[in-house]
Amino acid sequence: MIFNTWAYYLFFLAPSAILFRLSPLRFRPWVIVAGGSGFFLYFSYTELGGIIPAACLGIFLWESITSRFYRPKSWFCWVGVAQAILLLFIFKYWNFFAGLVWFHAPQRHYWAHAFLPLGISFFTFEFLHYATDRYKSKTEAGNVGEYLAFILFFPTMVAGPIKRYQQFLPKLRSEPSPWPNDWHRGVTRILAGLAKKFAIADVLTAYTNNLNHADLAVANRAMLPVWLLAYGLKIYTDFSAYSDIAIGSARLFGIPIPENFDWPYLQTNISMFWRHWHMSLTSWLTDYVFIPLGGSRVKPSRVYGNILMTMLVSGIWHGAGVNFVVWGLWHGVLLCIHRAWRRFRPLSANPP
Repeated sequence: MIFNTWAYYLFFLAPSAILFRLSPLRFRPWVIVAGGSGFFLYFSYTELGGIIPAACLGIFLWESITSRFYRPKSWFCWVGVAQAILLLFIFKYWNFFAGLVWFHAPQRHYWAHAFLPLGISFFTFEFLHYATDRYKSKTEAGNVGEYLAFILFFPTMVAGPIKRYQQFLPKLRSEPSPWPNDWHRGVTRILAGLAKKFAIADVLTAYTNNLNHADLAVANRAMLPVWLLAYGLKIYTDFSAYSDIAIGSARLFGIPIPENFDWPYLQTNISMFWRHWHMSLTSWLTDYVFIPLGGSRVKPSRVYGNILMTMLVSGIWHGAGVNFVVWGLWHGVLLCIHRAWRRFRPLSANPP
């Protein structure tokens, strides 16, 4: 986890946030660009080494160049959508799909030196959002520095929440609120996230990993529900801790970003769960997958298909593996069942 390293706070977050507030307004986007570029290169190098991080940074530069050609109703916006999807497919999914298509095929079908650029799943969705909303005239172009600041805003680069350009840009252009207030709220949120990560998520991870490696054939079956409960709580606390730290880090700049979790396990049904779990992702999938497919405005059979397709995209986005495909479809089926139950339940079950 990048957010639990001293390098993140000492070399990137604190210097960038302080310099951002001390700089004139017109230079602030470039402070974020410089900090985000350094962040990406440093942490990519610790994982990948060599010159690969610099090559990966070229993705951002290329996207910033092509984004200058996006215009409302312009076909070039769809070129931007296509190239973003193509880059994500090459880096994250090529070997997975090659294994499905050419099962037991020669090794030449695989990319032997495949690597995953840091945060590619998150910044690809932001690339897609910007190109799509420019096509629909839902956002202004901004200048190249503002666009790069949006993409390279490192608190959200590796774990979200997924931002929207039209919400980020006004905050970037305006004076932030007084720094003592922002820094108090930001540091408090960061500490809460670190406590959640170390005191709960990491403890549960040690427990679930040890039980996972046990021989389940001879393990006490009564422990399986306990393991499932612990694993679910671990996933929630681990992921929400990332979001807490990202939200707190952004607050140091005086830039609020979307909340991502709102007690999802306390919700009463699967639909409400997804409205409170990874909310920025759910919102993105709704606006850029579910609604373009027709949303709920089409005939019921198609609505169920739209739900399944949206959750399939969610599963594949989370990871390149059959388990993620099954997980996404399973949640899609649950959402369809809940929707059908709401539609066909007896009238007596409806409140007056």
